[in-house]
Amino acid sequence: MKETDALDEYILQHIDEESDYLKALYRATHVKLLRPRMASGHLQGRMLKMFVQMIRPKQVLEIGTYSGYSALCLAEGLEDGAMLHTFEINDEQEDFTRPWLENSPYADKIRFYIGDALQMVPEMDIVFDLAFVDGNKRFYVEYYEMILKKMHSGGYIIADNTLWDGHVLEEPHHTDTQTIGIKKFNDLVAADTRVEKVILPLRDGLTIIRKK
Repeated sequence: MKETDALDEYILQHIDEESDYLKALYRATHVKLLRPRMASGHLQGRMLKMFVQMIRPKQVLEIGTYSGYSALCLAEGLEDGAMLHTFEINDEQEDFTRPWLENSPYADKIRFYIGDALQMVPEMDIVFDLAFVDGNKRFYVEYYEMILKKMHSGGYIIADNTLWDGHVLEEPHHTDTQTIGIKKFNDLVAADTRVEKVILPLRDGLTIIRKK
């Protein structure tokens, strides 16, 4: 066991527990789905809930629902009357994810959409206070620009996987479009005077962005 593994375990022992429902979803994700590492998991899930409680958003956007773990954590932190709109482009994911969302204690705070957020969100008559981006890394720049147009001043964007297993330090091969997408996004945000930003080295990198 590496020292970081021991520290990770120590952290999980000293934060709020995840619910039995989330534990069951996390297990099912690993048993039934490809790429289960895409699920947020215990630590990031508790952080997402706390961010929501701190920001107190009325309208939340999530791009990349996957198994629904992060959506449930975001919804868990919402106040009465607030709503999470979560988008998953892979229609094959719906049969697994929709029952977990609709049978959860937070079903009335979640609207689940199957389709391309880049096409659907601009057509919605909603201005968002918080967005969690965990979709296709190739389109992080496009997600970012779209969200800024649909977000209140003072709103927050949380972007996942922005350290990308350390590949952001490398010169990517021209066919590695995901790493190229993440690096373009990071460079854009770093230079963007419209926002304040900080990168947290949590799991695979979490960038917190505040629209001025």
